[in-house]
Amino acid sequence: MPTHAGLYVAAVTKASALARAIARFAQTDGDHTTAIPKLTLHRRKGPTEPLHCIYSLGLGIVAQGAKQVLLGGESVDFGPGQSMLTTIDLPVVSHVRRASVREPFLGLMLTLDARSVLQLASEMDEPRPRREDAYRAISFRVLDGPLLDALVRLVELLNEPTLVPRLAPLIQQEITIRLLSGPYGPQLRHLVTVGSPGQQIAKAAAWLKQNFVEALKGDDLADRSHMSPSTFRQHFRALTGVSPLQYQKQLRLQEARQLMLNENLDAGSAAVRVGYESASQFSREYSRLFSAPPQRDVRQLRLVAAGAGAGARRTAATSARRAAGQSVRSASTG
Repeated sequence: MPTHAGLYVAAVTKASALARAIARFAQTDGDHTTAIPKLTLHRRKGPTEPLHCIYSLGLGIVAQGAKQVLLGGESVDFGPGQSMLTTIDLPVVSHVRRASVREPFLGLMLTLDARSVLQLASEMDEPRPRREDAYRAISFRVLDGPLLDALVRLVELLNEPTLVPRLAPLIQQEITIRLLSGPYGPQLRHLVTVGSPGQQIAKAAAWLKQNFVEALKGDDLADRSHMSPSTFRQHFRALTGVSPLQYQKQLRLQEARQLMLNENLDAGSAAVRVGYESASQFSREYSRLFSAPPQRDVRQLRLVAAGAGAGARRTAATSARRAAGQSVRSASTG
């Protein structure tokens, strides 16, 4: 029976094959969408600043480098051959912790389809979790070999674009089955077990994500989840790491940040759009979450984005010059 250390060494070894596959398609810094709609590839040439974001139902993999995720007061580091599964929408803070030009951070995110998880879970002869069993909405595991092999095949399928529509769904189904039958199985089955606290909290979180502008009234969310207010708050915090009010607040502030950054709204207009009645309260809570007042934070984000864009343009120009030089040399030696 392999030891945990042995499994980790094997996972790191196999992760190098996944890193090579990702590097072929993610050749520049950034987040890369692919011909497989639910698959994104990620590359960074250096450590990044902590970023507030929302993780939805999906599997995140580190193939090379290391990443840190903070949820509530807990932080988790994970590296090559390790994975992260989230089962409901979670506001988190994450950043690349280890990366360099020579060995960039390489990873992927595969969004899972809740209906597919439900259908496959109902067809599999696996023990259902008990309603009273607690579970976390985010968990970290060392990947087993067969699951890593399936992920490598999914990424390498991008080499054959004509086969993607037919084969990608089959490999994604295999990945879901392996997740359900492996260590992540209890987490996913909790999500789809009718009447379980996990399913009820997932529904409440989904409602909050769609309706975060609305004020929370009394115990409406607990009533929706068919729980007492104290039980609801206990389960909600256990799954998400924060209270329902803090969860709503983070959704509002992240949306306001995007509105100011992408739609050029001023702080007051953004605050109203996301449900704040007091501009001063918005500014205080924004500064507390993002460590800077709204205008200064957005200005810094734009400077970082401009610097990254200039770097990408310089890289592209250098590549073009090299390619041109190679073409000239080829022509002169032909």
